[in-house]
Amino acid sequence: MKKYAKHIKKHWYCFLLGPLFMTLEAAGEFILPFINANIIDKGAANGDIPYIFQNGFYMLLIAVAMMITGVLGAFFAVRGAARMAAGVRQEVFDQIQTFSFSDIDRFSTGSLITRTTNDITQIQNFTQSLLRGCFRSPIMLVGALVMSFMLNPDIAWIILVVMPILALATFLIIRTASPRYTIMQKQLDTLNTNIGEVITNEKVIKSFVREEHEKEKFKATNHKLMEKTVSALQTMILMQPISALAVNVTTLIVVWIAGRQIIIGNMEIGTLTAFITYLSQVLTALNFLANIFLQGTRAAASDRRISEVLHTVSRITDDRAAARDHKIASGSVEFRHVTFRYFKDTPTPILDDVSVSIQSGELVGIIGSTGSGKTTFVSMIPRLYDTDQGDVLVDGVNVRDLSLHELRENVAVVLQKNTLFSGTVAENLRWGNEHATDEELAEVCRIAQAHSFVSAFPDGYETEIGQGGGNLSGGQKQRLCIARALLKKPKILILDDSTSAVDTATDACIRRAFREQMADTTKLIIAQRITSVMDADKIIVLDNGRIVDCGTHDELMRCSETYREIYYSQKDGEEKKQ
Repeated sequence: MKKYAKHIKKHWYCFLLGPLFMTLEAAGEFILPFINANIIDKGAANGDIPYIFQNGFYMLLIAVAMMITGVLGAFFAVRGAARMAAGVRQEVFDQIQTFSFSDIDRFSTGSLITRTTNDITQIQNFTQSLLRGCFRSPIMLVGALVMSFMLNPDIAWIILVVMPILALATFLIIRTASPRYTIMQKQLDTLNTNIGEVITNEKVIKSFVREEHEKEKFKATNHKLMEKTVSALQTMILMQPISALAVNVTTLIVVWIAGRQIIIGNMEIGTLTAFITYLSQVLTALNFLANIFLQGTRAAASDRRISEVLHTVSRITDDRAAARDHKIASGSVEFRHVTFRYFKDTPTPILDDVSVSIQSGELVGIIGSTGSGKTTFVSMIPRLYDTDQGDVLVDGVNVRDLSLHELRENVAVVLQKNTLFSGTVAENLRWGNEHATDEELAEVCRIAQAHSFVSAFPDGYETEIGQGGGNLSGGQKQRLCIARALLKKPKILILDDSTSAVDTATDACIRRAFREQMADTTKLIIAQRITSVMDADKIIVLDNGRIVDCGTHDELMRCSETYREIYYSQKDGEEKKQ
């Protein structure tokens, strides 16, 4: 719990008052049987009605006080645990926001969702149980044990025999359950990943009529989670019958011994009643403590998974930029002998000794076959990934010497996957600039050739977009994503095959608007269609992670065999379509 101390300190009164009120309630637990024993042995045995009423009134007051303190203790326990969990959840979420792409790939999206929700819930449940029982149960245990020895030490020793047996059983159960909980949480990761993947790609599943396949796949994953859950929980369910057996056997032994003492007059019935109650309290307290330990076992498994997130140090940090205050002025880009691998132990790099210089304001096209490293190449500029070897420079400054905020504020990226969020068109566009005016929204939409179709919507820029932009066409989503990027007014604009879903005429209009209205912005366009980059100032041809050629369209047509092959294959394809 030490790692959560800062969240506990914010709500210290809950962590103080919760156990305090639960302790007060526990004090009443071992006072009531003692008073009740006196009522039976003194009041009822002697027919002393006033004594019975007087002590009965005391019991009533204690019961009311126990109810009040019990409610207050539970209230502060729930409040403290919930608020601590909210703080931890926020910390985990904030930590995830610092992750690089490689960090997210390592954990997987489903696993991060499970850790942020279910795992933290386990910590919350454990904390709540701890606040309600960490003092209450030991005090009730010790108090009941002391009262038992006060009533009859000849019988109380039986309890001391039962306690280590229960403790040993608890230890064995915890030792067995602990690794099973870790396995169960990992299987829950798999289930969440499966669910997220299916819901996100529901349209694809239906278009390929693969519903039954996905049902069977989910059934298998769900069944495996059920098996792992049963495997983990079946050890826990042993605790209840073991405790019940201990209570029943011990009660029988006590009644047998006490019965003989009552017969010979060494013990009274009220004392026996109180003693059995104390015995029950001792074993109940032990059982409650055992459950706390069992919950702690599951919470410990979740804690390890949360700690993995919190202790992950992203390779992409501002450490080198901390003592500098570089500002991006123009937007020139230079690659110096850049090499990169996604998996560091793979022999073949994704980018292999890449060197190129791009001047400020240039429009640069990037062409290459699938898997040639085009997306990875542009991902190096805003430091979505860091190079393994070599340097990437923006404005002549190594990107590692620029703060991530400064760098990414001046680099706008439109990724291959066009992502829009639930909300209005205007709300989505203002991701680029939350303070943008309506006129600025319309301006960037005109450049991206989106203003006409947005204006045609009944509600215009206030039109609601469904989750993921499901109520828009692919081309409309691409143009809105481009407009959103333009709203940042970046020094460097990167389009990763971001006009593939628009027609060639619209594509040409977008590029013409780029030249006329964004002359000072460096523009890098990854394209599958050569027609999208033919008029570029420079075209980079990538193949197997290397720059094989670089130049204008005319230069490449003369000197680059690879470029000519791509050009003629596309030209022949278009002629065949015609």
